[in-house]
Amino acid sequence: MPLPPVRRRAAVFAAVVALAGAALALPAAAETTSHAIAEFGEPKYGPDFTHFDYVDPDAPKGGSVVLTGARQSFDSLNPIPLRGEYAVNIGLAGMSLMTESQDEVGVYYGALAESATWADDLSSITFALNPQARFADGEPVTADDVVWSFEQVREHGRPFLQAFFDDVTAATAIDDRQVRFDFATTGRMQPLTRVAGILPIEPRHWWEAEESRDIAGGNLEPPPWPGPYRIVDVDPGRRIVYERKDGWWGADLPAYRGQFNFDRIEYDYYRDRDVAFEAFAAGEYDYRREFSSRIWARAYDFDAANDGRVRRREVEEIDYQGMYGYFMNTRRPPFDDVRARRALTYLYPFEWVQANVMYGAYTRVDSYFPGSEYAATGLPEGEELAVLEGYRDSLPESVFTEPFALPENPQSRVSRENRRAALRLLAEAGYEIRDGTLVDVETGDPVEFTILMRSAQLEPHTQAWARNLEQVGIDARLRLVDSAQYQALLDDFDYDVTMVAFTFFPPPGPELRNRFACATAGQPGSANLLGVCDPVVDDLADRIVESEALETKQVLTRALDRVLLSGWYVVPAWYNEVAWIAHWDKFAWPDHDLPLRDFGLPNSVGFQPSWWVDPDKAAALEAAR
Repeated sequence: MPLPPVRRRAAVFAAVVALAGAALALPAAAETTSHAIAEFGEPKYGPDFTHFDYVDPDAPKGGSVVLTGARQSFDSLNPIPLRGEYAVNIGLAGMSLMTESQDEVGVYYGALAESATWADDLSSITFALNPQARFADGEPVTADDVVWSFEQVREHGRPFLQAFFDDVTAATAIDDRQVRFDFATTGRMQPLTRVAGILPIEPRHWWEAEESRDIAGGNLEPPPWPGPYRIVDVDPGRRIVYERKDGWWGADLPAYRGQFNFDRIEYDYYRDRDVAFEAFAAGEYDYRREFSSRIWARAYDFDAANDGRVRRREVEEIDYQGMYGYFMNTRRPPFDDVRARRALTYLYPFEWVQANVMYGAYTRVDSYFPGSEYAATGLPEGEELAVLEGYRDSLPESVFTEPFALPENPQSRVSRENRRAALRLLAEAGYEIRDGTLVDVETGDPVEFTILMRSAQLEPHTQAWARNLEQVGIDARLRLVDSAQYQALLDDFDYDVTMVAFTFFPPPGPELRNRFACATAGQPGSANLLGVCDPVVDDLADRIVESEALETKQVLTRALDRVLLSGWYVVPAWYNEVAWIAHWDKFAWPDHDLPLRDFGLPNSVGFQPSWWVDPDKAAALEAAR
């Protein structure tokens, strides 16, 4: 009998993790030098590998593809500072020291660095830069560039970006081609892999050549990054165009062979998602990752989709989706009381929305790490229970006695039982209904709040909640803003409730502190959008970051999951276990299975980089248009 979707996804996740090994293997010698760095276990690909299994190393180059931006707009090409809304697809032009494969967890292979050497206690790592590594202007990538880039992130970076490097104590250029990072921690590989795979490498000489160039601010002049593409045209908020570099120095690196096959990649931006779909149906762009169940179920009834010129596929993937839902800002009442937050959750008719708005296509989020080995299920037991027992006096008894369960509401108006439960919780929190309006008992102030949104597509899902809030005397209004304003409001924590999706980076690490620690709750631009400040959460996050074994991380993260869920910080929404993709029939891809992880996400492409244009298909498509 086939596994149900969540269990099937968890099983696939477990299989991928098994490839990486179950425990950290410390080097036996004083130091180890390798072509790859694995957070757990051993790399799948040895030092003589020539390409990843999921690519065709002989994939033809050429052709063009038009895509659509992952965001609605952009006003900067600089991903480092908080200021500005950067174009998320600039990973096509950039590179990190090492790059992650899509069929392993936490394993990185040579990119700008051809090898890495780490101390046996994991207190330091030294990267040997590839002597062929060049920026787009022909200047070599040097250790000084790497150190300078790290210093800019440390000084000017977005708080969430900075969080990945909290454990770095020093970055030192040993010579032009060797750069060393020292860490405050020992015995943990994760700080080393985060430097290897996440630190953006910038051309120092270019930034310092002109006084007008400010790496701490927004920027629309493309730096000569060292990646496979260069940016050749920028129309802020509308369009960005990349061209593949002829003779790119990294084309034959094993981790890049068979990938980035298009000569030209254009991203067109649309502020309205419905307009974006109509543009796709009209052939204005070539590939679409679908996130709307309504559109996926009903809108693909146009000529090109019916006659096969547009193809649709459902791709099972692991993309480590995290919590997604209505995030409540606990810095403001009534969200500063856990009872009120739980009450608002009782008033969301998810099952009705699922059946009537989303065509039954999604699974409800019931974890901050859903469908993975890090998600809490059932009652705590074994090592997980032992961890939680250490915090028993600071946790609700329900953490130990009741499996976490969200209220069910199959009708558009929530059940009487759930409404009574919500009103009881609100009364306990100090609120009561007077003349049809819910008010604070002490001040008499009415309970009203705004739900901040950047997409009208989610209005039907949200209005169903607002109607039920109105039934208990709460005035909840929807506020739609553009993506730049939305990001600015989030950075300043200037919102009541907003729709947010957290991904997570397996295994979880320092980013947990940026999202949930007391120290970041008041830090503008941090990812602690909820305003979480709980000593238990702080301690668990620290223990997760400091743990050395994968199984220990899993146990501690499941415990953290339970603690966060017991805080009722979010009205959980939904997630999809497959990638819905549609494309005009001009592409080809390797014959073997697609990679299990992060379909279309490597290097922020938003499109699987192992595909290519099939000339015969492209010609037939052009003739049929």
